[in-house]
Amino acid sequence: MIIVDTSVWIDFFKGLDTPETLALDSALGDEDVAIGDLILLEILQGFRTDKDYKIAKDHLKALHQFNMLTPELAIKAADNYRKLRKQGITIRKTADVIIATFCIENRIPLLYTDKDFIPFTKHLKLRSVTEKT
Repeated sequence: MIIVDTSVWIDFFKGLDTPETLALDSALGDEDVAIGDLILLEILQGFRTDKDYKIAKDHLKALHQFNMLTPELAIKAADNYRKLRKQGITIRKTADVIIATFCIENRIPLLYTDKDFIPFTKHLKLRSVTEKT
């Protein structure tokens, strides 16, 4: 099983051919692709037309879905953010801290293009589907 970040889904829905969208396309046929509630929110709020929103929602609802934030995970995410801050690394989006921490804690590889995840792979054992470290 892998979790796919919003950054890859956006490129995928735009029809872009990148190493990550090709990996997603392959994974959709070969293995379980999962999505988190925060990722689902980020993707769906970006659609401008009702038609595209409905098509994406129907496809994404068919994936295995995770609730990504619990009180325990919130504390672990804050700890991870602070560990990176102490090394001079600031993660721009709280959602990315939650997504990365969820994947680390559940040992699920993450497919992403967002560079904010790289410090998590280098310093906190986030497993990348494409090994971007």
